[in-house]
Amino acid sequence: MSDEFDKFDDEQYWAAKGREVEAALLKRVPENQIRPRLEPTLRATALLGDPQKAYRVIHVTGTNGKTSTARFIERLLREHGLRTGRFTSPHLVKLNERMSLDGEPVSDERLFNIWSEIEPIIEMVDAELATQGDEPLTFFEALAVLGFSIFADAPVDVLVLEVGMGGEWDSTNVADGDVAVFTPISIDHADRLGSTLTEIAKTKAGIIKQDAIVLSASQEPEAFEQLEAKSAQLAEKMTAYGVGFEVLSSEPNILGQTVSLRTLAGEYHDLNLPVHGFYQAENAALAVAAVEAFLGGGEQRIMDDVVRAAFADFSSPGRLQVVSREPLVILDAAHNPQGAQSLAKALKDNFGSPYVVGVISILAEKNARALLSELDDSLIEVIVTQSSSDRVIPAEELAELAREVLGADRVKVQPNVQWALAEAQLLLPKGQAAAVVVTGSITLVGDVLKLKQIEAEQDA
Repeated sequence: MSDEFDKFDDEQYWAAKGREVEAALLKRVPENQIRPRLEPTLRATALLGDPQKAYRVIHVTGTNGKTSTARFIERLLREHGLRTGRFTSPHLVKLNERMSLDGEPVSDERLFNIWSEIEPIIEMVDAELATQGDEPLTFFEALAVLGFSIFADAPVDVLVLEVGMGGEWDSTNVADGDVAVFTPISIDHADRLGSTLTEIAKTKAGIIKQDAIVLSASQEPEAFEQLEAKSAQLAEKMTAYGVGFEVLSSEPNILGQTVSLRTLAGEYHDLNLPVHGFYQAENAALAVAAVEAFLGGGEQRIMDDVVRAAFADFSSPGRLQVVSREPLVILDAAHNPQGAQSLAKALKDNFGSPYVVGVISILAEKNARALLSELDDSLIEVIVTQSSSDRVIPAEELAELAREVLGADRVKVQPNVQWALAEAQLLLPKGQAAAVVVTGSITLVGDVLKLKQIEAEQDA
């Protein structure tokens, strides 16, 4: 019993230390105000001995599907016996999720210890920036330096590195990717990245490094042109969805889908993929092609058993995630029009167009009107709520917009997320296919996941 208490005390101690790290990071300029600069991150990593050069890198950018694709890639690499790091953002429940070692979030103990080691360097760079009349390292800049240091300390063989925003001047771009991976590009973060696909794609193409292999999802022509032009300058080779790789078939089932893929080095048939949505099959095809490119230059097929094992174990929290069957509750972190479009398609193709009660919250910088319009045909009723983010559109204000887009008779307001979820379940009709869909904001999905964790702990 004493050992159990000691273990509990130890976990509580390190959890508190982990929260200290998060609090220190949150005091900095928030990540939605990322600065278009690389020099401070380069300076900090140089002073630390360039930890981002201690391992090979697969760099992932795009607008939607980045995290799922990064998780696919990491899981495939791990099944090959490689020690993996995975850097993704944002997190759903806990900061540690952003930095995973061998598929598991970094421990609070490691998070705190590495932060303690690099904090003097971070403060030194802050002081240098102050003398130059510039702002200190932002949340994301400091987080990237922390992540690179954690992965070098582990050490990992390969890092699957998701861009925070954009590409060219994103802090992750101090690393040089052997493989550059592009998920679908659309207009998002227009205030930072530009208001056209050409501008946004040009910025994202900045992750392409000398002699990299470039892989792209299906893109709009103006976006693809930018990737192609940058690849022609620097890359060893480039290929895209529909040319070098593609989904041959996808059959939905209750647990996800059965897919067949054609990739750079061969075909893979009848793979069980335990996630919903055709776009996830496309992400999987992109990921397999990326791993083939990384391990064998795109000329070596992965063993079937490796792909099957990796796919069977795959998960993508917050992306068409079913957290309850009775009643059916689906969490999907669609936070822009393209994501909402994919959600609407999945509700039709994978869930048979059920009677859907949506629980929705949207951040102020997002195109809320367009997002709601994409979901118009999928949602029968909507409960507008308010996530924990300080950037959220107030529930009453979002409800007014939702009434304009969807019709007043379909919209209710409940600012408390827990109560909104409970009210949505009460609205589900009996005797027909029905579902609660929580969407509109990554923060809202994270809030609901936290509630589900609390419920599970109380029931244990």
